[in-house]
Amino acid sequence: MNLREIRDILEATVLTGEDLLDREPSSACGSDLLSDVLAFTKENSLLLTGLTNSQVIRTAEMSDLIAIVFVRGKKPDASTVELASLKKIPLLATPLPMYESCGRLYLKGLRGCSES
Repeated sequence: MNLREIRDILEATVLTGEDLLDREPSSACGSDLLSDVLAFTKENSLLLTGLTNSQVIRTAEMSDLIAIVFVRGKKPDASTVELASLKKIPLLATPLPMYESCGRLYLKGLRGCSES
């Protein structure tokens, strides 16, 4: 499943990285704790979060995450979007809550970071 399909499943809008939507995450993680993201995510994972500050972009870069989906209708400020664009990290935003977003992706076959 690629980011374009994820956009459609989550009824999301693309904030940056429209040209990178062919990327395919190997797994996904839903978290609002960046320490958990650093400790438990796998390379090439998708992060679903309600955090919108620039630290989430830095964490995604350090963890080699493939993209970030902001849940609950949250959107980062312009400087955070600009940083993600510079780092080539696609950002999407969905009005759905985290639980439903993760559930929809899991039902479509995208597994969590804890699975092999």
